[in-house]
Amino acid sequence: MAVPGASFAVLRVEEIIPNSRQPREVFDEDELAELAASITEVGVLQPIVVRPIKPTDEPTEALRALLEAKPEARYELIMGERRLRASELAGNSTVPAIIRDTEDDDLLRDALLENLHRVQLNALEEASAYQQLMADFGATQEELSKRIARSRPQIANTLRLLKLPPAVQRKLAGGSISAGHARALLGLQEAADMERLAERIVAEGLSVRTTEELVRLGLPRRPVTPTQPRTKTISPLGERLVSTLSDAYDTRVTISEGRRKGKIVIEFAGTEDLERIAALLMKE
Repeated sequence: MAVPGASFAVLRVEEIIPNSRQPREVFDEDELAELAASITEVGVLQPIVVRPIKPTDEPTEALRALLEAKPEARYELIMGERRLRASELAGNSTVPAIIRDTEDDDLLRDALLENLHRVQLNALEEASAYQQLMADFGATQEELSKRIARSRPQIANTLRLLKLPPAVQRKLAGGSISAGHARALLGLQEAADMERLAERIVAEGLSVRTTEELVRLGLPRRPVTPTQPRTKTISPLGERLVSTLSDAYDTRVTISEGRRKGKIVIEFAGTEDLERIAALLMKE
């Protein structure tokens, strides 16, 4: 079925530049290699999506840099950068594409939504994309939540990660610490304390639960001694569940274990956040 304003073509790879507003900064090399192998065997099963580069447009700084590196380019990628990169890795000179007109205002949104729905952005990339969307559209968190179908509390919690000091952000982007760890670190007031505890998380393999307890206790500078109050410990399974559930529901999760029974507590910030979490629970 034909789509108004869109057409299909097989384009030369040299004609296409990446999305100048691509929120994703890290591409897994192993995943790209697997996709390249699949493309070599069966081809690109789903076309990428591009838009024509209009010579009358005033290019942004990012777009100008891409055009200088690839002056023969005629199209800008909207969606499908993994497929494009993998096609190049596989040695393909052409790639199937859908050509459509897309306004600048929709370019970042489309790229963000594809990454949210297809390949998980790391938490910092997602936060940066939210911030850029809000700046580009002059939008509030509430307006952004409607535009990209994300709850306002979820957007707010993700944006808070940008308040982390650069050294901690690098650990989060590189996967040394999880989003659950990062949210726990935001409970500290001083950047130096966040950096110090982030180092301990990496060096000692601290769980999210342990990190939260250290933050609650005021970040002891050295390990707790027997003369100090001891915090309740949970099993390795409980610690893994805390980390998994905290990331899955984008909120703080605590687990208490007793001899015969225990409890799981999932925190929420208001009615809207409760509805978001309830929807996730019912979906599963």
